[in-house]
Formats: sequence, C-alpha cells, structure tokens
Amino acid sequence: MTTYAAAPALPDILPPKRIRTGWVGFLLNNPTIAIGLALLLSMLFLAVAAPWLGTVDPTALEPIKRNREPSWENWFGTDAFGRDIYSRVLYGARVSLTVGFSVALLASASGLLIGLVSGTIRRADSIIMRIMDGLMSIPPILLAIALMALTRASVENVIIAITIAEIPRVSRLVRGVVLTLREQPYVDAAISCGCRTPMLIWRHILPNTLAPLTVQATYICASAMITESILSFIGAGVPPIIPSWGNIMADGRTLFQIKPYIIFFPAVFLSLTVLAVNLLGDGFRDVLDPRKSKSA
Repeated sequence: MTTYAAAPALPDILPPKRIRTGWVGFLLNNPTIAIGLALLLSMLFLAVAAPWLGTVDPTALEPIKRNREPSWENWFGTDAFGRDIYSRVLYGARVSLTVGFSVALLASASGLLIGLVSGTIRRADSIIMRIMDGLMSIPPILLAIALMALTRASVENVIIAITIAEIPRVSRLVRGVVLTLREQPYVDAAISCGCRTPMLIWRHILPNTLAPLTVQATYICASAMITESILSFIGAGVPPIIPSWGNIMADGRTLFQIKPYIIFFPAVFLSLTVLAVNLLGDGFRDVLDPRKSKSA
C-alpha cells in the first residue's frame, strides 16, 4: 500500500495593506494639515456666506437695542450702538482673511524677488541687506503704525503697511536659502556647463526656495491678521465703519468688565483662524522638510 506524505500547510497570506493615495490619503497621513484646513475652510465659508448667514445689516444702528445680552434674536448680543455682533463678526472674517492672504502673497512675492537678487548678485547684496536690516530693526507693529500714521485709514493701506513690515524677514530667508544652494555641487556643475544666471535661478535655485517660502507664508498670514486686529483696536487700522474683529473688540473694551461677550466672540474667531493657519504651517513644515519626515 502506497502512502503519501501530507502536503505542507500553506502559510496564511494576509491581504495587502490598503494604501491610501490622493488628497484623502495625504490628509489622513497628516492630521495637523487636515485640522487646520478644516478650520480655515470653515472660516472662509462664513466669510463668503456672511450676507446669507447674517441676521441683520452689520452697520445698522438701533439705539433701542444697545448692549443687549446674547439671545435668540441677537445670538452674540449687541454693542453700545445697538449693532448686531453676530453679523459684524461674520463680516469681520472678510476683512481679516483678505488682509492675511493679501499680505502673505505680496510679502512672499516681494521678498522672493529681493532675496533672489541679493543672494545671486554679490554687488547688490550688501546694499539690499543693509536696507532690510534697517527695516528689521523696527518692530513690525511699530513700523505698521508709523506707516498708517502717514496715510488715511483703509483696508488697502493696512495691507501695504503690514506687507512692508514683513518683506525683510522673507527676503533674508530666501537669501539664506540661495546662499546655501549656490554651494551645492549641481549648481557648480550647471555654472561650469555655461548656464547663465537667469536660467540658473529659474531651473536650479527658485524651485528649492518654494518649500521654505510656503511655510513662511502661512506664518505671515497669521501674523498679518493679528497685526490688523491690533491696528484696528488702537484706531490706526481699518475705519470704524467697516466691521472687523479688531474694531469690534475696540468698541467693547470700555465695557469689558460688565459686557465681556462684546470682546469674547470676535476674539474666539480670531484665535481659531490664527490657529488654523499655524496648524497648516506646522503641517507643511513637517511634510516639506526632509529632516522632519517620518521614515517609511
């Protein structure tokens, strides 16, 4: 009788781990960016939908309703002029986000250009950097106040004043990156092959400056929103007739001890927006910096 050996048991084959790709996988792998993006998109939605979500005109004066506590009619209460704080907070998001994004874009573009020129052209480096050092010697908020004192109060002038105060920091960051990149072997190889300066900047230097510049832009956006609120709070920023979070808090500072809700609600919205932008900056820093990337 012929006997056959039992066939060896096949090893358990586990199904391959599902790898998430695309935006969903990116956000799941980077919860910091996901949380920051969700908060920021929520604030953008409130700003865009303010005309439909607001209960009344944010500039309408109703003295008979002045200093009312939060209720079903006025969710966040009213200020000393009877204006609805809920509607003013929603419209204030438009001002803060506009200032933050505009300053981040303008300061990043201007600082990138200045930093590239300073880091590439040695003759212009000393002159440009001494000008930037002079601007950096003045605290940004004081420089913004001084610039606003020379102009009339408007959203556009606030953006310009804060942008001028932020440009030196961006330009020095880009200059440092450019000086580091110029010592890399692939840059020396490109120069030895006859690559001209404009092409060298465009193909080899500029792409490597975008990662740190993107992270810096998020912090500039958050700083610009805080600076705009400070300027409006002290009366040197957006005109009082325009609803902004700084103006709302300025209107309630004299009544803070007995009517704290006037300052509380705009302060919460400002804090959440700044937190969202900072979370995005921290998340992008971890993703774009290879030294902080997680090992596979």
